[in-house]
Amino acid sequence: MTAIAVLGSTNMDLVAYVSKAPRLGETVTGRAFHTVPGGKGANQAVAAARLGGEVVMIGAVGADEFGVRLRSALAAAGVETAALRTVEGASGTAHITVDDEGANSIVVIPGANARVTGLEVGDDSRIGSADSLLLQLELPLEAVIAGARAARAHGVRTILTPAPARPLPAELLDVTDLLVPNEHEAATLTGLTDPHRAAEALLRSVPQVVITLGAAGVLFAARGREPLAMPALRVRAVDTTAAGDTFVGALAVAVGEGRPMPEALRWASAAAALSVQRPGAQDSMPTRTETDAFTATAPDTAPEPVPGPGNGNGNAPSSAGRTTGSAS
Repeated sequence: MTAIAVLGSTNMDLVAYVSKAPRLGETVTGRAFHTVPGGKGANQAVAAARLGGEVVMIGAVGADEFGVRLRSALAAAGVETAALRTVEGASGTAHITVDDEGANSIVVIPGANARVTGLEVGDDSRIGSADSLLLQLELPLEAVIAGARAARAHGVRTILTPAPARPLPAELLDVTDLLVPNEHEAATLTGLTDPHRAAEALLRSVPQVVITLGAAGVLFAARGREPLAMPALRVRAVDTTAAGDTFVGALAVAVGEGRPMPEALRWASAAAALSVQRPGAQDSMPTRTETDAFTATAPDTAPEPVPGPGNGNGNAPSSAGRTTGSAS
């Protein structure tokens, strides 16, 4: 069992389901509304725990009803919550609209997450005891940098999801081992819309990159290796809200167990494909048994070497299914 520490956000997701998302200034009638535990950090923690990781969550919730529910949801998934502090004020919230195609738009209000500005007593040892540290950008940047530096000091693998999208300082990229942006986040970081060129540019700052491409699958690039493209598994998406977080949690488990990257990518893609077929964030995340079974029966989608951008190939393989797109 691989040990995973997550330094990240916990939010209550307030999810409205609509036929078509409203345009600016427009009011539409929705068909359903749910409040479900979420947040990129908590989502990745739950995904990793359900898929077999031994997970500890580092962060904060508010002293409100949402905070109680968020902590309980993590514990129920098997995540250790001793380092999840309760602070005065409101918990973080994410206001999500999901349309009939499964696409989403999200507004995040940090709440208690904004109070996590660094590591607390015991956090350094928790990170040091892990095989991997998962980081995102829904906490203040100084806390993310502190966590990454602690991981580097202990020789712990750092996996960073650069979302919400924003430029990143060199001091964070210098202590990141694996960067997992979606194509929009990769473009924000590099100014390049072609994912192959973006991956090539990102490798100047980090040793490994996985760019998730939604229905087109994922692209893996590492220094000194040919890039690999993994086509998406063909599924009908109901809700893509936590697909990216499911993918990252699964990838952390797979690489922590020592699986070769092609196998790790396929398994993580299978977990994400399962998640988009169900509504919600954490509720949609599959178990290890489900993911193993789906991987075994899914059509072969082994990663394939792809020519670099200098050879004129700027497109990743496509698929009819939406699997690893942007998530909350």
